[in-house]
Amino acid sequence: MKELLGKIKSILTGTFMHSHFPTFPTRLLSLATFLALALASTCALAFDISGTLEVANAPARLINQKRVYLFEATDGAPIERGVGLSNGNGDFTISSAVDVTDSVFFLMVDVRPRVRFVSVLGGELPAAAVINEFTTVAASYAFAQFYRTGQISGDAFRLYIANEMYGNLADSITGNISDVLLTAPNANETSSLKMFRSLANLLNRCAVDPDIARAVLNATKQPGEPRPTDTAVAIANLARDPGRNVARLFLLTTWRQPFTPALVEVPDAWCITVKVNDSGGTDAQLFGGPANVAFDARGYAWIPNNVPQGSPDSGDYLIVLQPNGKPADGTNGSPVSPITGGGIKGGGWGIAIGPDDFVWASNFGWGMNVDGNWPQLDPEDGTGSVSLIRAEDGLLFSEPMGFYGGVWRAQAIQVEDNGDVWIASLENDSAVVYKGGDPLNSKSVQFYYGAQPFGILPLGDGSAWVSNTGGLATGDRGSSIAKIRFNIKGELETTQLKPVGDNIRVIVQDSYGNIWLASIGDSSIYAFDAEGNELGRFQGGGIDGPWGLAVDGEDNIWVSNFSDIAFVGDF
Repeated sequence: MKELLGKIKSILTGTFMHSHFPTFPTRLLSLATFLALALASTCALAFDISGTLEVANAPARLINQKRVYLFEATDGAPIERGVGLSNGNGDFTISSAVDVTDSVFFLMVDVRPRVRFVSVLGGELPAAAVINEFTTVAASYAFAQFYRTGQISGDAFRLYIANEMYGNLADSITGNISDVLLTAPNANETSSLKMFRSLANLLNRCAVDPDIARAVLNATKQPGEPRPTDTAVAIANLARDPGRNVARLFLLTTWRQPFTPALVEVPDAWCITVKVNDSGGTDAQLFGGPANVAFDARGYAWIPNNVPQGSPDSGDYLIVLQPNGKPADGTNGSPVSPITGGGIKGGGWGIAIGPDDFVWASNFGWGMNVDGNWPQLDPEDGTGSVSLIRAEDGLLFSEPMGFYGGVWRAQAIQVEDNGDVWIASLENDSAVVYKGGDPLNSKSVQFYYGAQPFGILPLGDGSAWVSNTGGLATGDRGSSIAKIRFNIKGELETTQLKPVGDNIRVIVQDSYGNIWLASIGDSSIYAFDAEGNELGRFQGGGIDGPWGLAVDGEDNIWVSNFSDIAFVGDF
């Protein structure tokens, strides 16, 4: 290209320097130089991707003469960055003037009407890429919350997080299932690998048979929503609503199986999980009773840990994972997992991150101490404090034993935008607030004997809902929901206290202001409106000893079940 530009410049120079118009040469030479430089700049920016479209064991017509589009995702409509046409082998080349983005690039192709394959390339364009059934299932699952209208769309940072999980499912460069899914603790140790292959088989059958494609689009239609525009959206619908038409879809996966071994029995739901067990520490610092999870501004996951694996002792470490599930390793000054010190001891449900990106961790301090004795019910023994860690680098601000300020065996903890820290203090039947995050400026209110609060939900107006277990191990003191608030004197007071359920746990709020409670003893979920009026009780659907709750962006309530309870020790 440089030689060609040089020849163009030489021809233009030679031609006009010998012309009979002495006023033209300089101007025209300048124009020629400008055009040459502009062309050179454009060519220098061009970036080629050599790609391959694959449809396993399918007729060549499904991969030949297909337009493969390269898009850059945005929070609106994606930007088309190039297009290539596949040959009889499925090979194609796409040229793009942009090769780096703060968002993600993705390839998209319709192998037949309504049968769409996708491959996500991340924030930097690779030199080569594959688009096939595996990359499509990975894209639909990892980007399920951003894939609803036939295109990937969303906030750049959130797409980056999704792309990190995408890499745990498939490799866009090779088109293979990821090493993470192929090796322990995943592989054949869970059902996810076989389920991943089953879904790839389903997509493959859609590509071969348009009738099956229509059946899949119908089976994955969500209530009140239009039928999915294509199979990539259909699989994303399945990720968001994994319990819909499970048996019907499973049957469709069994009739054509280029990818084996796949599922041989109907699954409970189409949930693909990625299991991780590397804490970053020693063999004595493995996951053991991990509880709630909080995410910092960089998407790192902060996870309390009750006990060392296989031990009754209180765990003295907190685990931090990168967005891809690998332990935080100090890269770019980030934390190094696991984190110890600062009072961390037997972390339970309590973990929260404030708007300043500081991590507040509640310490329940249960189980035996290293000397083989049960902890005394005394704060001075190190049970039940609160730890404070800077998320940016893991620096501890609560050395040596954590903060107390009225808490004793803390459970749930939440941080408001104004910096107030709300804590469910189980052992002294209280709710505690650190005003402005200052444990020396704490306020508390005590409930009835044996209330043993577990969950807490501040509402942003100086009030909060609290869930009382009525006895964490037994619930024999009567579980209840309480509403507390700061009065005009600046003290906490209880304004509502209502019996509900049997040994209740987590409390969450949906976008309408309704309150949802997990009741482990009677395997029920209870709902209240914002005023505290009971809306209903929900059972069935697999609810079995519910403990954790989460509300997604569509106001779906997700329930995690603890099932049978077996506590050891004196609470």
